[in-house]
Amino acid sequence: MSSLFPALNAAPDRTALRFGDRTLSYSQLAAAAGETATRLGNANRVLVWAAPALETAVAVVAALLAGVPAVPVNPRSGERELAHIVADSSPSLVLAEADTPLPETLGGLPHADIATVAEGDTAQWALAPGPDPESAGLIVYTSGTTGPPKGVVLSRRAIASNLDALADAWQWTEDDVLVHGLPLFHVHGLILGVLGPLRRGGTLHHLGKFSPGGVAAALSAGGTMLFGVPTMYHRLAEALESEPGLVPALSGARLLVSGSAPLPLSDHERITAATGRHVVERYGMSETLINTSVRADGEPRPGTVGVPLADVDLRLVDESGQRVGSGDGESVDVVGEVQVRGPNLFTEYLNRPDATTDAFDGGWFRTGDMATLDREGHVRLVGRKGTDLIKSGGYKIGAGEIENVLLEHPGVAEVAVTGAPDPDLGEHVVAWIVATDPSDPPSAEELTEFVSAQLAPYKRPRTVHCLKALPRNDMGKVLKRDLVLPEPGRAGTV
Repeated sequence: MSSLFPALNAAPDRTALRFGDRTLSYSQLAAAAGETATRLGNANRVLVWAAPALETAVAVVAALLAGVPAVPVNPRSGERELAHIVADSSPSLVLAEADTPLPETLGGLPHADIATVAEGDTAQWALAPGPDPESAGLIVYTSGTTGPPKGVVLSRRAIASNLDALADAWQWTEDDVLVHGLPLFHVHGLILGVLGPLRRGGTLHHLGKFSPGGVAAALSAGGTMLFGVPTMYHRLAEALESEPGLVPALSGARLLVSGSAPLPLSDHERITAATGRHVVERYGMSETLINTSVRADGEPRPGTVGVPLADVDLRLVDESGQRVGSGDGESVDVVGEVQVRGPNLFTEYLNRPDATTDAFDGGWFRTGDMATLDREGHVRLVGRKGTDLIKSGGYKIGAGEIENVLLEHPGVAEVAVTGAPDPDLGEHVVAWIVATDPSDPPSAEELTEFVSAQLAPYKRPRTVHCLKALPRNDMGKVLKRDLVLPEPGRAGTV
């Protein structure tokens, strides 16, 4: 689609994609994507087996060229999840790298190999006018934490406008080389991490698999931007002293961006102290793409996700739907649910008109995320409405604030905070920790006192559970709904 990727024609010799030692220039990408596009025929939708490989990027560009909605799927999807996606999206065929073994769930569907070179004349694809901007470009499935995954229909208009707004916020240009090792089946790795550099006319250098050494090598070889999730930045922070070249590589990067979950303040501070660089956080969802970001030309605000992007309206509302937050003398500590509107919003949930209607309050999308808003418009997330907002003794407590404090304790390597039913308080605060030294974890009393010394007493954890690991999804988000009571003797209650 030439309107999404003008560099397919304007910058033929520039490197578009690098995966390991495999590269495609823009002219080669146009040819390969055009060749793949010819294989789609009259498909209504195409399922893309989204392995972290060059072929996935070619396949998605091909589908966009052909005007066929692409449904990227996680190659690690379970049988039940994959069967649901296939039944819900009804793809005409599957695009996958040649010789890829596909699960039985996809056995009944026609499939086509993804081309990396052109066998015929494909120039017409790169030169053809793009489809209707309001037509579906991608259908991205949610993680399904509250039920079967929903197909989020994203228009070409939403994708283009959001990537352009990010270019403004991050001063993103054709001269940038983006480095990341993110999965390619979701917004962060695919839309931002693949389509983003291609829309700008820049270069993507995908690591295949994330590692601190890989990051150091890629940034040192000309990378200017790094995308990652908090788990990745935590591993970078841990490797600052042990990985040769990592500090100068991070120091030389123009922009470090973290997303998909809050980055602990302790990791912000460690990376900045060692490199002089601040990690920029942004906030988005499958349904909204990116809503806010700390700007590249703005003041560093660790702990916030920045200000709304251009053309994105954002408000906080209370449980009755009334607007709250900063302004008119209100306290900046008022917590409300984030609602947004703008050209970045999805079109609908596929086959779910009821869910689509329920997701909106008038023209505002209900994110389910809770936040505070300061007088300069910076958003500070405190958690999800259902899992991260704890109502205890008449107070509304954000889990993220307590998690940041606990991560400052030397005995805590990882932490998740949730609420548990309490007959007196309604809910009380529960901390789930992974100890730095599993053989000598900090006691519940020690952690409670540590939190009480820095936050209001009602925010202290009253129950502490020590685990070997926190449950996480492929994007590094902690799956709090999977946290269950451990075996007797592994918890401390105070």
